[in-house]
This record gives sequence, C-alpha cells and structure tokens, in this order.
Amino acid sequence: MIKNSFIFINGITARREEKLWSSGIKTWEDFLNTKNIKGIPEKNKIAYDEQIINAKKLYFSNDAALYKKFPSKEVWRLYNYLKDEAIFLDIEVGKNYKDIIIIGLFDGINTKTIVKSYNLDNNILLNELKKYKLLITYNGSAFDIPALEKFFNIKIEIPHLDLKHSCLKLGLKGGLKEIEKLLNIKRPSNLYGKPYDAYKAFMASGDKEYLELLIKYNEEDTINLKFIADYCYKILKERTDKLLM
Repeated sequence: MIKNSFIFINGITARREEKLWSSGIKTWEDFLNTKNIKGIPEKNKIAYDEQIINAKKLYFSNDAALYKKFPSKEVWRLYNYLKDEAIFLDIEVGKNYKDIIIIGLFDGINTKTIVKSYNLDNNILLNELKKYKLLITYNGSAFDIPALEKFFNIKIEIPHLDLKHSCLKLGLKGGLKEIEKLLNIKRPSNLYGKPYDAYKAFMASGDKEYLELLIKYNEEDTINLKFIADYCYKILKERTDKLLM
C-alpha cells in the first residue's frame, strides 16, 4: 500500500492520486518510468520524481521521516507495514480532564500500565514510545496526545495513526465504546462505566481491587484498539484495491 501511495507528495491530492491509479500509474516505479503524465506539467513531474526517489530511500532504510509525510487521514496505509512496530495507547483522566491518572500501552502482545501515584513519569513514557515506529490511538489527535504533551511538557514525535479518522472514512461514528458496539467487540460487563470512579475509590480506601479494576478497564481499551485497527485497515485496503484494479 505504501508503494502505491502518492498522497504524501506535495501537490498530489486524493483526487489526483485516484486519477493516477485509473490511468495505469499504480506504483512509484510506474510513475518514475512514465515520462509524460496527463495533467502534470514537466517541471512538476521532475519535482515529484525527486520526492518519490527520496521516499524510496526512506522506505528501504525504514526511516520514520517517510511516515510523517502521510496526511493524518491516510496514515492507515502504514498500518500493515508497521503493525509489528506499533504501540497502542489510551489514557484515563481525572474529573478536570487535565489530571492524567493512567496511561495504557499495548504492543499487540503485552500491556504496560503507567499509573498516577505509582510510576507516572514522562521518562518512562518517552522511553517506551521510542521503541516503536507508529503510535495508534482513538481520537488521540484531539485528546490523548495534547493531554500528554501538556501534562508532561513534552513533544511526541512518533508518527501517529488516529483510528477515529479511519472510522469516519468508513461511516463509523462515536466514541470508543460506541465503535466497539458497532463492530461487535465485547468486553466484560464490569469494564464499562467511569474509570475515574475506580481511581477515587482506590485512593479513598487503599483497596487494590479498585486499582486492578482501573487497570483492567484501561487494558481493555488499548487491546480493543488493535481489533479496530485490523478492521479499518482490512476494509479501507479492500476499497483501495478496487481502485487499483
């Protein structure tokens, strides 16, 4: 999917990309090997060739600089290529939405939880994130990422796939729990509700059962992100493949 993409090139819109595909130019090599392309002036073609050649170098060296060139709504195209180097993230906040109480991470196999009053530290978070090539959230562009950056006074540079954009492309609307229901993703009945209530109960009582409940709730969020990512990529890829036929 990456080598079929032209959307990262400055000056190539989604509409132009689809026209390229329909004209038979479906890969980077097709583009480079076609001297004259209808609708693209010669000077633009030279500039686009240079961008594709640079993209090839970044691709074969697995350089994240290439991934950052993709528009936010099209980052889904990177998923299958980077899923083994991706980290799913979800946070829970306090009553004022500025107080982060838990950060959940899932690498596709194992979960890691960073909890307020235990190990909530920016160095722990940044050291985890730097291990990966792709960060995956649901609505993280508007919520999780800005909240983390403000709370820790940091800048998160890792390429980011916000699954809300992918879901909207498929007509799936709502918050994470609504998307889970639309995709028939089940979670235990005790892992609905407000996680902040479990955190308050733990702080008031010291009962670790409340802490374990909070962690399980957050783990469910991060694990379910993978199901959503798998689904969105599959359907969006199928749609794109039809355009590439």
